[in-house]
Amino acid sequence: MAAVESPRLAAVLAGLALCGTLAACSSGAGQRPAPALPAHPLPAHWDRFRHVPGVVDLAGPHGDGSFTVAAAGRLLVLNRSGALAPFARGPGGYATAIGPEPYLATTTAVPVAGTHCSFGTGTVFALQPGAPPGVIRIGTSGQARRFASLAGAGTPDGIAFDTTGRFGHRLLVTARGPGHTTVLAIDCTGGLRIITRQAPSMEGGMSVAPASFGRYGGDLIAPNEGTGRVYAIAPDGRVSTLVESGLPHGGDIGVESTGFVPPGFTAGDAAYLADRYSRGNRHPGTNSILRLPGAELAQAGVRPGDLLVATEGSALTIAVRCAARCAVREIAAGPAISHAEGHIVFTGPVG
Repeated sequence: MAAVESPRLAAVLAGLALCGTLAACSSGAGQRPAPALPAHPLPAHWDRFRHVPGVVDLAGPHGDGSFTVAAAGRLLVLNRSGALAPFARGPGGYATAIGPEPYLATTTAVPVAGTHCSFGTGTVFALQPGAPPGVIRIGTSGQARRFASLAGAGTPDGIAFDTTGRFGHRLLVTARGPGHTTVLAIDCTGGLRIITRQAPSMEGGMSVAPASFGRYGGDLIAPNEGTGRVYAIAPDGRVSTLVESGLPHGGDIGVESTGFVPPGFTAGDAAYLADRYSRGNRHPGTNSILRLPGAELAQAGVRPGDLLVATEGSALTIAVRCAARCAVREIAAGPAISHAEGHIVFTGPVG
């Protein structure tokens, strides 16, 4: 699908709507214009921060402020000074095919509901999209092992850790099938529970909303690049349209990445996003980690608890704030050639 011109603020606000259930959205019933946040010109911009060939996702921050970086089938650590170091190499380490999208999630040691275990603080989980599909566990020592099999569920294309607890502090994984998406919850023993088999298409950098995020607090938030919609999936499997992004949409163009601004985020902090190179694409990418300074987010009126959503093409970014209703504003863009992938993550100043 051809890209459309990036909408300016007035056009975005005019076209945004807040929907309830999917049935209401598809029928046009119950739609109301989303109220605007205080108006700002686009004050924020994603800039190239570190060249990383094949970068596809980031996870963290860990306790020391570092990220885990997935790039070219391997893992790296980006520390607070901005230096990169190999991680999980050698015997028993991690490696996967170059080309698929092995998105990452990192966990904490909070107990998982209904079990006598936890995932452990700083443990990284990576999707294994190829045959046989599954989830790989990478411990803090760098040892990797197959943690869960997703055979029969479809192609895994999204992963997040339930930090809020409405899903019992489980890993949440989406798997794409013909005409639908399956959402699964995985506990610390590798046991799977199906949340829904009938979710619409969604993939990319998914996040769990904090409890403060209005009636969607604790839901899984997932983007659909084809339609531009951002969905909220509740623990009982109900799927609602959180917002219509109002951004360009279509394959390799539309909304792809999400992340919630954490508590305590200040103007001295920053957001980070993978910009993957994709040969022959209209947005070929820069093979780099993009950085959006906290000072620019603050200038845009963004505050802790807000949701950021970025498109795959050019990293066009909206901020979403939900209380009784959800308000949306376009706040940032990246380099025009950007090919954004995976999660938006946040940490303090580096480099």
